[in-house]
Amino acid sequence: MPEFKYEINEKVALLSENGDYTCEANVITYGTGRPKLDIRKWNRAEDKMQKGITLNRAEAEALFDALKEFDFNLLG
Repeated sequence: MPEFKYEINEKVALLSENGDYTCEANVITYGTGRPKLDIRKWNRAEDKMQKGITLNRAEAEALFDALKEFDFNLLG
């Protein structure tokens, strides 16, 4: 099985911290692919990741536009 490779190109934001894990938004390249916006939990050494979401540029821009109109009061 080929080795899983990724590179954190840029740290965008630390969203939260909980115990040994942080939730982060980063620009990451997986393998030889194009950079993507990646939101997921990492251990503090950043060598173990949990499930997350990756967005290409069009998806990230659509999310950004939607969040500009989002009513955050709906979250309580």
